[in-house]
Amino acid sequence: MFRPQIVLLIIEPQRIESSAPAELPSHVPFLLIGGGTASFAAARSIRARDPGARVLILSDESELPYMRPPLSKELWFSEDANVTETLRFKQWNGKERSIFFQPSSFYVPPEQLMSVENGGVAVLTGRKVVHMDVRENKVKLDNGTQISYEKCLIATGGTPRSLPAIDRAGEDVIKRTTLFRRISDFQSLNSISSSAGSITIIGGGFLGSELACALGRKARQSDLEVIQMFPESGNMGKVLPEYLSHWTTEKVRREGVNVMSDAVVKSVRYQNGKLHIYLKDGRQVETDHIVAAVGLEPNTELAKSAGLELDGDFGGYRVNAELQARNNVWVAGDAACFYDIKLGRRRVEHHDHAVVSGRLAGENMTGAAKPYWHQSMFWSDLGPEVGYEAIGIVDSALPTVGVFAKATEKDTPKRAAEESGTGIRSEIEVVEIPQLDAVKSPVPASEFAPAQQGENYGKGVVFYLRDNVVVGLVLWNVFNRMPIARKIIKDGEQHSDLNEVAKLFNIHEE
Repeated sequence: MFRPQIVLLIIEPQRIESSAPAELPSHVPFLLIGGGTASFAAARSIRARDPGARVLILSDESELPYMRPPLSKELWFSEDANVTETLRFKQWNGKERSIFFQPSSFYVPPEQLMSVENGGVAVLTGRKVVHMDVRENKVKLDNGTQISYEKCLIATGGTPRSLPAIDRAGEDVIKRTTLFRRISDFQSLNSISSSAGSITIIGGGFLGSELACALGRKARQSDLEVIQMFPESGNMGKVLPEYLSHWTTEKVRREGVNVMSDAVVKSVRYQNGKLHIYLKDGRQVETDHIVAAVGLEPNTELAKSAGLELDGDFGGYRVNAELQARNNVWVAGDAACFYDIKLGRRRVEHHDHAVVSGRLAGENMTGAAKPYWHQSMFWSDLGPEVGYEAIGIVDSALPTVGVFAKATEKDTPKRAAEESGTGIRSEIEVVEIPQLDAVKSPVPASEFAPAQQGENYGKGVVFYLRDNVVVGLVLWNVFNRMPIARKIIKDGEQHSDLNEVAKLFNIHEE
């Protein structure tokens, strides 16, 4: 199972102390705002095209750049009692790695960035950019320091959303609620799960469902009660077709989770040492801790001072197909609302998109002038036995066609990782792409026979259609076939029989 091709070393978690303002360079050629995946990918891309480049990453977190997916996935399945400190984990293939992209020795101290031979990448942690002047090409930090730049990337990511019912409930409720996003959130929730009697996860999307499965698995060795509630009729209800969403819900329940669907939170109160969640249909839940996993709000605070346009439909900074917002300013990752030359304007909140868009922004910051065309993918694993990869526009409101087959023992994230020898799935994969010439005549989507509720969805492909053209795919327990899915979207053609197209993914192989 392929995952982003970024060199990752097994290291102890390390931090770089914030430097005194006087020691910082007053000018840098490349300034990257945000210390996440998109910034790190951009830095690597800039250095690949310009080996002598001097790149400064500004991060408001205290840690060096790291990948977020393991915080809700593999770290929870670690048998290491010290995993919250080491932040190392075993992938499904058994190999160990760190969540940090590089150790501290990889980076140049910020105060030496402009003098060190052959340049390098520096990270200033614990500092936030509070003002940006795009005419003068400079930014101001929260401690008053000003830094000018030649090229700048905004990769500020997003902030987890809360629920209005929680926000207005008062401090007793808020301090017993986790908005899951950072390393500190994983460390805190892991500790809480070892002592609390009950944890309730609000949200049925990717993060909420992954955490529910992870905590449910952990609860098997304790008396912890794990509850998941969401307004949809099933897990991932906004993404998966209804039949597959309901099947996924049963899978989550088998992991030991009490799943409550069609649950809309009306109010929350703290009383007699417990949180009381009141639903609009009259149901009540008593719990010790809440995890709110209800989406992400892009961090766009710099828009006002910089005069940058925000997108009214999707949120985020509005950029062109080259990810450029203004002259010498690019945006990548969660905060970028970009123009996809194949699928139109979009904003994507997944790890692989951060890698792809960060790398492209870095290339364009060094003069490549390339448009965004490479469709990024995303994935979700509900433990080592069930996982899926997706690409394009996957929205349960679209017409879908699902083609499924019986799974074998090798059709799991764990086995696929063992066979490929890799861990985190990649946006770059090398497989032979079959020809699609035999399956092109258009027919109405209504003539396809959909998968039926009650079937065993061991492995398969779900096609998402817009105007009878495939605009998205979910590969359900089908791994290492993403380039085929990418080509189907890129071709943008109508197909007479999607059952034939599904054969390109070898789902009927034993």
